[in-house]
Amino acid sequence: MAKIKQTPAPKASPLREVVRRHSNTLSKQLQAHQAKIFPPLAKKTIRNFTPAEVAKFLGLAEGYLRTVVADLEGRADNDFKPLTGPGNRRVYTVADVAKLRKLLDETTRGARVPRRYVQNRTEGEDLQVIAVMNFKGGSGKTTTAAHLAQYLGLRGYRVLAIDLDPQASLSALFGTQPELDVGENETIYGAIRYDDDRRSMREVIRKTYIPGLDLIPANIELMEFEHTTPKALMQKRPNEPIFFARIQTVIEEVGDDYDVVVIDCPPQLGFLTMSALTAATSVLITVHPQMLDVMSMNQFLAMTSDLLDEIASVGADDRNNWMRFLITRFEPTDGPQNQMVALLRSMFDDDVMVNSMLKSTAISDAGLTNQTLFEVERGQFTRTTYDRALESMNNVNAEIEGLIKQVWGRS
Repeated sequence: MAKIKQTPAPKASPLREVVRRHSNTLSKQLQAHQAKIFPPLAKKTIRNFTPAEVAKFLGLAEGYLRTVVADLEGRADNDFKPLTGPGNRRVYTVADVAKLRKLLDETTRGARVPRRYVQNRTEGEDLQVIAVMNFKGGSGKTTTAAHLAQYLGLRGYRVLAIDLDPQASLSALFGTQPELDVGENETIYGAIRYDDDRRSMREVIRKTYIPGLDLIPANIELMEFEHTTPKALMQKRPNEPIFFARIQTVIEEVGDDYDVVVIDCPPQLGFLTMSALTAATSVLITVHPQMLDVMSMNQFLAMTSDLLDEIASVGADDRNNWMRFLITRFEPTDGPQNQMVALLRSMFDDDVMVNSMLKSTAISDAGLTNQTLFEVERGQFTRTTYDRALESMNNVNAEIEGLIKQVWGRS
């Protein structure tokens, strides 16, 4: 019987080389994709808004908005002039919305309607820091954080969005490519690091294309905080905030400039997450109503409570005003999902938000071009698909806005 010559199997490359090669390949493709969507010299913008949308942002009737705009256009001392869109209907830029808000506030200041249009907090109303978190990817955490920050900005609040996730998905949604647009020491790590290269918080804050909404972007540099903290704990310098207090400390540096801070937390319980939880006045946990996701959340809650016990024992503040579970990617026609939502509501009662974020192709398709529902053009989708997704998103964010106002004691 003839012998078959055995050919030795090719020697596999070291894992580090395989990972690095794939990382470089993917990085090049993502940069090419980003350049195609947003050319190097292009700046991300936000679409124009219809009168109905502007009326909702401003909290007034659409008919009254038309009266106000007609009055402004008839005044010789005013240069307010909205654009004209399809069907000869007015459309408004995001700058128009901000200007209208200011003009309306000035004309009603004498009336006894405080903070109706300009929502800035006043004396006695504390800065609200909302940490959006989940231990498991795919729960809509970053999408929730991005839409919440934009919604509050469009509603007239001064908002700071902090991307605390090294994967930098929130930054990408705001048009900031972590590999191209975020340099060394330009994340919040630059403000919370332990060495002499630390910068002031204001130096890492960037303006966005929405008036009143600022951003601190992220990139892989944030992982340095996880690596340097153990060493810092062993070699603690005098008068240095401990790791869990560092984000709270730097937020306080700029606290007077904002009404709400929205933090997109990383999907793991590391030093960054513990510092974000200490800084937070409220926590929003996104939940996909599937058994595996809920089981994962159970582990997340157990580990979080244990870790919070540990840092509380060494002096961490507990500033919690509220914690809520937000049901995300919800499909109302899915029987098992409805059963899971009912179970969560029976266990957690009012800690589960009344409104849920529906699963929608409008949201997922907008994400392909790093856009939110406030940015993508309605005409790219069927009208019912887009309107249903936007209504769901607005209802969720309006409920969160209500929780913020409740803490402030506003009716």
